[in-house]
Amino acid sequence: MNIVIVDDSRLARKELTGLLLNFPRYEVIGEAENVQSALSLINHLNPTLLLLDIHLPDGSGFDLLEQAQYTPKVIFTTAYEEHALRAFEVNALDYLLKPVTAERLSLALAKLEVQDRSVATGAQPVNRHTGVHLFIRDGERCHFVKFDDIRLLEVVGNCVQLHFRDTKATLAKSMSYVEEKLDRRLFFRCNRKQIINLNFIGSVDPWVGDGFLIKMHDGKAVEVSRRQARALKERLEL
Repeated sequence: MNIVIVDDSRLARKELTGLLLNFPRYEVIGEAENVQSALSLINHLNPTLLLLDIHLPDGSGFDLLEQAQYTPKVIFTTAYEEHALRAFEVNALDYLLKPVTAERLSLALAKLEVQDRSVATGAQPVNRHTGVHLFIRDGERCHFVKFDDIRLLEVVGNCVQLHFRDTKATLAKSMSYVEEKLDRRLFFRCNRKQIINLNFIGSVDPWVGDGFLIKMHDGKAVEVSRRQARALKERLEL
């Protein structure tokens, strides 16, 4: 399992690397001391896990996750306890307070292994660069959203609004940016502004202009354009 360590302290990176020698399944494949160098590593190497400091010279760990093209699992490592709540609000894998101990790191890595076993039982994304979740910072709130949990994506202005679980959040990216990360077996573009998760379809009915009207499980109505109707028929074997 591949790890990238992001910390502005060379000593902290060295200590983490030393601790990880006790866990032969894990390999440190890169280190970075700031957001920009970490972005290059993450987008190129696609690590399984980030050991990520929150305070970095040119931004924060949250800035890094927001800008990365690929979103790994994350264990935050920091000296500031006040960030613990926010870290868990974004569903980080764990939060380690410095100085990190071998025992505490072991517990955090055990959580990762539990998650991996769970993911292994479900569908895997087609594009290996997408990961299994997306990081969203929506105002003061942050989320790690599993792609499987997203039921609808729609264009709102210059952003994309994602509907997942019992909430929704706005991602300041284009629809094409998000669409590249989606599993094409799971998601379907209904029209220029909306993409749905096929697992959340409640019903499909004929609609004007030889299109369809989809009712999602939550009651949301989504129109399928005539252009996309044939593709939907094939996908759903209607």
